[in-house]
Amino acid sequence: MGIVLNIQDLTVTYKTRRGTACGVNNVSLELEENRTLGLAGESGCGKSTLGRAIMRLVPYPGRIVNGSIILDIDRDIEYQGGFIGKGPKDLMEFSENEMRALRGEEMAYIFQDPMTSLNPMKTIGSHFVELVKAHYPTMEKAEAIERAKEILENLGILPERVDDYPHQFSGGMRQRVMIGLGLALRPRLLIADEPTTSLDVIVEAQILQQMAQLKEKFNLTMMLITHNLGVLAQTADSIAIMYAGRIVEVADTGALFERPQHPYTKALLESVPDVTKPEKTLCCIPGSPPDLIQPISGCPYGPRCAQMKDTCRRIEPLLVRSSTGGLVACNQYTGD
Repeated sequence: MGIVLNIQDLTVTYKTRRGTACGVNNVSLELEENRTLGLAGESGCGKSTLGRAIMRLVPYPGRIVNGSIILDIDRDIEYQGGFIGKGPKDLMEFSENEMRALRGEEMAYIFQDPMTSLNPMKTIGSHFVELVKAHYPTMEKAEAIERAKEILENLGILPERVDDYPHQFSGGMRQRVMIGLGLALRPRLLIADEPTTSLDVIVEAQILQQMAQLKEKFNLTMMLITHNLGVLAQTADSIAIMYAGRIVEVADTGALFERPQHPYTKALLESVPDVTKPEKTLCCIPGSPPDLIQPISGCPYGPRCAQMKDTCRRIEPLLVRSSTGGLVACNQYTGD
């Protein structure tokens, strides 16, 4: 399989009144074609910032200060004022006009809260028409509506509901509409940021199942951002764990659940209830993540780690190959 997305040494900072916070710190990741990469960690660890950075949508006052984002574009894209050819391209070298042409066609982003993303004054069909005609201005409105109906039907929504407004949909249906908008232009890469937040477990399971089916139908490559490891156990082929803006472990999903290598990954898994093991004692990770404005000496997870040694206070660990075939950033990792 080819590499669709290759991120190298990506760093994102935010300027605040207290100083500069490093939201994503020197992150490198690869995402293979037709696979789903899960991105997990506590709130504030940099997951959403990384997802937005890939789309070049980091909100002010954030900015990408270093790194490359290589996207393997699989079709020629013409837009008003230019042309983008096929092949690997560094998105950091693209203008905003070029990025607008890519967003939706080659890569799409599903935001967390559909109520803040959908315009309450427009019908669902109008959202689709606006998106499609922004990329294909010569397409007839009727054709765009037909495309919207087809996508909504794939997501379990009656086609005639294209004439309804966002407030007429339940939370789960609004989330399905957001997924549909992400798929409207048949992108190759789909980044879903907490797509099942605030939904009950039944609706969550339905949406995850539909996303898996759509992934196969449209040959999608996906990045699924969530703090819910249970969701990733069902949907992801591999998982990257983030902490304090850094990647601390990457592994195939089965290997990560069976043999987690990083102490932080182990603590996250021990904090998840298991209905098959009612006697299991849930873990509570002591302390809080570090202040990303203050310089971090040594391992960022060190102050919360029960296995911390003197080396951890002095040396920041680098990602190295683990015995499970993944990557881990821990000074005490021996490969055993």
